Amino acid sequence: MLTGGPSSTAAVNKGPFLADVAVVGAGPIGLAIAWRCAVRGLRVALHDAAPGSGASAVAAGMLAPVSEAYFGERQLTDLLVASAARWPAFAAELTETTGADLGYRTDGTLLVGLTGDDLAEARRLWAYQQGLGLPVTPLRPSELRHHEPALAPRVRGGALAPTDHQVDPRLLVPALRTAAQRAGVVFVPSAVDRLSDVDADLIVVAAGCGAAALTGLPVRPVKGQILRLRAPGGVAPGFRHVIRGYADGEPVYLVPRADGEVVLGATVEERSDTGVTAGAVQRLLRAGVDLLPELAEYDLVEAVAGLRPGTPDNAPILGPLPGRPDVLAATGHHRHGIVLTPITADLIADLVVTGVADPLLAPFGADRFGTSDREGRVAGGVRVPAGAVGVGGPERTMEENRWS
Repeated sequence: MLTGGPSSTAAVNKGPFLADVAVVGAGPIGLAIAWRCAVRGLRVALHDAAPGSGASAVAAGMLAPVSEAYFGERQLTDLLVASAARWPAFAAELTETTGADLGYRTDGTLLVGLTGDDLAEARRLWAYQQGLGLPVTPLRPSELRHHEPALAPRVRGGALAPTDHQVDPRLLVPALRTAAQRAGVVFVPSAVDRLSDVDADLIVVAAGCGAAALTGLPVRPVKGQILRLRAPGGVAPGFRHVIRGYADGEPVYLVPRADGEVVLGATVEERSDTGVTAGAVQRLLRAGVDLLPELAEYDLVEAVAGLRPGTPDNAPILGPLPGRPDVLAATGHHRHGIVLTPITADLIADLVVTGVADPLLAPFGADRFGTSDREGRVAGGVRVPAGAVGVGGPERTMEENRWS
């Protein structure tokens, strides 16, 4: 247990800064943890040579516990739902602290299928989600177009997930950085190659894909290519809901921003490069235009790829390293880093301060993996799901099968 006091921040100006907590990695997870620890009175150092340059720089920012609920991931879904419930208060507090607009929107998400086969696949997942008690309301094609008239006439059907929201990660990360600085967090603008180089009573590793080299945990890069479009004339896009679904078997999502931007994504590839390929751009554009024909007239302003930090069971790793109570992991969030930011920050900061782990952390500890998992259990470049204790290896989704 670590304790601080009102003098913790002031100590920075009186002499050498001695950190109670060092956070390695300044993406949204690391920034939020550092902020939460600092407001609890701890002296916090945040190590990162390029804050906000990881997966969050290309993320779409969907807060989607319902549409991201997949077979075999029940405990992960519970964590997603719990974190999404914290987002309204988290966003309000962050905006009040910094005065920053986060692009937080609560219009909801439409889930759609372009063809009969697409709709059948989607309905199978919706039935599972409804079985978990999640709010998914099936809609006929006419009802879909009542919500979004711009949808293509070919769309066979869909559903509404009203509690799946969005935020703009490119606004979120600067706001978190400002909040952390105002709380007294000291930024150390250098990379960490070895944890032994970090001087602090306790270290939190929130380094995304970089956590594997620092800790030996089974965190691997999962490539995602994503496009950004812009509505002509600088006006808002012609739709307001996030739209997710399948178009001739191609999984796709479209996230509208108030400033006219539309985020179109994303591939899921078991690769570690960040090159943008013509084939991925073609498939994403075709699927997007098939669902929303007006996108054909939008400007293509960015094509970029990033690396998500994946784990063998798709769930994050949260809590102390086996045999290292002075090192906490907060990594492996894969597709869910943005939605899981509030709960990860709260749970890790509480653990740092009290030394007591919240029961919510139990299924996500690093000790759920065997030795082979911690060595990076990969065969032929494709993930082999782990038989993880407490979480369970997931059944592959249509999206994962396609990209594997």
